[in-house]
Amino acid sequence: MLPTTVSPPWSYTLQLPHDPRAPGIARATLRAVLATYGLPQLVPTAELLAAEMLNNAHFHTDGPYALRLRHSSPQGIRVAVWDSDPRIPPGFGRPGSPPVPPADAESGRGLHLVRACADAWGAYPLGAARDGKLLWAELGGDPPKAQVPPLH
Repeated sequence: MLPTTVSPPWSYTLQLPHDPRAPGIARATLRAVLATYGLPQLVPTAELLAAEMLNNAHFHTDGPYALRLRHSSPQGIRVAVWDSDPRIPPGFGRPGSPPVPPADAESGRGLHLVRACADAWGAYPLGAARDGKLLWAELGGDPPKAQVPPLH
């Protein structure tokens, strides 16, 4: 019997300045990490989840934010975004759903997409020493909930 090679758990954190180019740089990093670890099937959904959480951090805060990718199971990952605002969005880590935006609204659907596409999601505030919050979403443990086309 041949020995099985098991990849040790891994995580990457990318610190991002409050710059409009930062979400795109983070998505490119995400694609590179998943390709390196042989998880290309997760790229479309992981990129969508990251894009929604990163854009939320960029548009709703004035400070830096960060993307964290973590190996959560043999074929799964956790995508997390930290930002400096301690307020957790409605329906994300709290009971209830985010408010449904009007049909003609140009924004407000991001957290609905995260909830629809992730296998699990959540949020938690960070302590006083590390103000802010962390939003997270997991995928890859089960078949994707929704088919997501590539973002690039």
